[in-house]
Amino acid sequence: MATAHPRVQVTIDAELGEALRTIDPRPASKSRLIRDLALRGAAAANEERARREQAIDNLLRIARGEIEYDFEAARGIHAERERSVGQE
Repeated sequence: MATAHPRVQVTIDAELGEALRTIDPRPASKSRLIRDLALRGAAAANEERARREQAIDNLLRIARGEIEYDFEAARGIHAERERSVGQE
């Protein structure tokens, strides 16, 4: 189909082929499936970057004393979590 938008070629290697089959073994359009997955992947990557930036900002605010942080309580919580994970 003619389009004014640029196109890219994607080689469906074994790894991508398996991923596509996992999502939809018989898609009406492989191109559409790949496009949809690319958009979802971009959204997930953006969310991950935003979470990372927020975490860095929180750590900097703790370091500057803008946020109170109880390091002893955090150590206790971490130790308790490690104990409970070890018991599973």
